[in-house]
Amino acid sequence: MKVKVLGFTHGIAPMGPEDLLEYAGRVCYKTDTRDARKFLQARIREGHESLIEHASITFEIEGISRACSHQLVRHRIASYSQESQRYVDMRGPIEFVVPPAIDANEDALEVYFKFLTIVEDVYDELRGMGIRKEDARFVLPNATQTRIVVTMNFRALRHFIKVRCDKAAQWEIRELATKMLHLAYDIAPSVFSDLYEEYIIERGM
Repeated sequence: MKVKVLGFTHGIAPMGPEDLLEYAGRVCYKTDTRDARKFLQARIREGHESLIEHASITFEIEGISRACSHQLVRHRIASYSQESQRYVDMRGPIEFVVPPAIDANEDALEVYFKFLTIVEDVYDELRGMGIRKEDARFVLPNATQTRIVVTMNFRALRHFIKVRCDKAAQWEIRELATKMLHLAYDIAPSVFSDLYEEYIIERGM
């Protein structure tokens, strides 16, 4: 799995996005700029998060499974551009995600790849028979790797991280959310510091 930042809201030059968020927030209170970090952290603690919707981050995510992307796109306050199995020819070799529990079990891994080999052969055979990509893709499993570009505003991203970094979340999307949190913290530490401490520092991630 690879996650990188393609772009983010830069805010008021020459500073980063946090100064823009502070400015937006101070419009509500008609106060002057002082300490952006303390101001933003105070507003977040109070639950006044509408002001952080003025900034966003765009991520490129590669190597996650379709099972993971199906969970990701359920977070509707975001914009998505995903690799299309309708237009992209998936013929050989198809890349699949292997769950850790299967990877750690030699017998299970053998069964898993036996199935994936059949899937790949059937897809290739259907395409060779002239079946269109949009119909041949019906045999592809959730394990098929995909690529997606995601843009979330800071408020939506905080919600995503809270839900998907939780220990109850599925392992793959939890790994994705953790990587996104690392990148978001580098861009706007004042906005994501509480989540970084809870999910990264306290867990040693």
